Amino acid sequence: MTEEFTARLNEQEQQRYEKLARLRARGIEPYPLRATRTHTTRKAIDAFTRDEKLDGAFLAGRLVAFRDMGKLTFAHLQDGSGKIQLMFRKDQVGDDNYTLLLKEYDLGDYIGAEGNLFRTKTGEVTLQVTRFQLLAKTLSPMPEKWHGLKDVETRYRQRYLDLLSNETSRNVFVTRARVVGAMRKYLDEHGFLEVETPTLQPLYGGASAQPFVTHHNELDRDLYLRIATELYLKRLLVGGYERVYEIGKNFRNEGVSFKHNPEFTMMECYQAYADYTTMMTLVEEMFAACAQAAIGALKFTYQGHEIDLTPPWKRLSIHDAIMQQTQIDIFQSSDLKSLRAQIDELKLKVAPQPTWGKTVDELFSAFAEPKLIQPTFVMDHPEEISPFAKKKPDAEGIVERFEPYIGGFEVGNAFTELNDPVDQYERFLGQAKQRAAGDVEAHPIDLDFIQAMMHGMPPTGGLGIGVDRMVMLFTDQPSIRDVILFPQLRT
Repeated sequence: MTEEFTARLNEQEQQRYEKLARLRARGIEPYPLRATRTHTTRKAIDAFTRDEKLDGAFLAGRLVAFRDMGKLTFAHLQDGSGKIQLMFRKDQVGDDNYTLLLKEYDLGDYIGAEGNLFRTKTGEVTLQVTRFQLLAKTLSPMPEKWHGLKDVETRYRQRYLDLLSNETSRNVFVTRARVVGAMRKYLDEHGFLEVETPTLQPLYGGASAQPFVTHHNELDRDLYLRIATELYLKRLLVGGYERVYEIGKNFRNEGVSFKHNPEFTMMECYQAYADYTTMMTLVEEMFAACAQAAIGALKFTYQGHEIDLTPPWKRLSIHDAIMQQTQIDIFQSSDLKSLRAQIDELKLKVAPQPTWGKTVDELFSAFAEPKLIQPTFVMDHPEEISPFAKKKPDAEGIVERFEPYIGGFEVGNAFTELNDPVDQYERFLGQAKQRAAGDVEAHPIDLDFIQAMMHGMPPTGGLGIGVDRMVMLFTDQPSIRDVILFPQLRT
């Protein structure tokens, strides 16, 4: 096995492996069973700054810099909290240990170092090492001498290298954790109950998307990775809960882009006795809470644009948004043929779609969406593409639905939720006709959900927020792949 392993090593890795072998030959275990440190580097520096006594402090981390000056060597030790300078004196650590340090240790090795803190003439807090120990030998060298990975593909495919060499990347995922924590705190404080619904579902639903299909051997049946949590959360409203939410993964068998990944994180919440205007207020407040946790302010810069989250956000109908950018009145062109004729007459590049509603959505996405930089609620969408939203009174073919847009892209979706089982069944039948006509994303008929609704669902407002896209905004990242630790990539 050893020969098979070493055959895979390049020249630099082979040299490091030989060092590992020499250490073991001297009775030094390169991967000791345990290590107990007394302080992180940050806590050690803070304690020293407060004049606390730290004799015999034991620190642990990676060697990230090394400067040999003969009988004196300086290095930097980095851990999860920061880094600190180490000073090794030959007469203090011993001749043999000092020689081992110079000959057998490499940048990237994990070490433990014990000693006393002092401040150098240049003012840098430093650990004067009296004893040190190898904690983990690194066989592969660190990327680009710790100056950070430049190759984007490598950053995504080997995220561990990106994280250990790029502080900016590490901070992105610290911010992500703060955003999710703030979102959860906001919902908990407003009386929502956090729940878990199935990831493997006998029938997918709650969105317009193609699913991933898997097979359960014991049950001998196909199951689907969920595309949304919506229909299971609504079942809980039928069951008597009035405010529920879930933060979790959804999976959609769709393309990859700067704002799409097949596996992504959504927050969905549902509130009884609310409508889509209630959910607008919730969005404004939740984004403010998450922004404060992430960046400490409601104003920030995203891709060169100054964004202001201060409520109230702008409200704009999808009709007016399209009208402003294209001069097309979707109410005047209320069927697919006439809408397509207007698009062609104006020589607009809009990908053909199977229905009027999807053409409206495509028209909006192509011409209006990129212009929505400041927070905007785009309201009142076509019923054809909104099978779970209540119809808007006195507006034929339109429902009470909104999508929040920031920075030129959508960050969520919300409805005044449909709770009429007869209307819902008819919507499913309409979706079935679209599927029969070739729309692979049309929603399947879910009879179990209809049965649940027949037991009574209260008037409800529902909301979904794309967590990844929210994090993109607060970390000023141009791609969803920059805020997902291990994104899906083409081979």
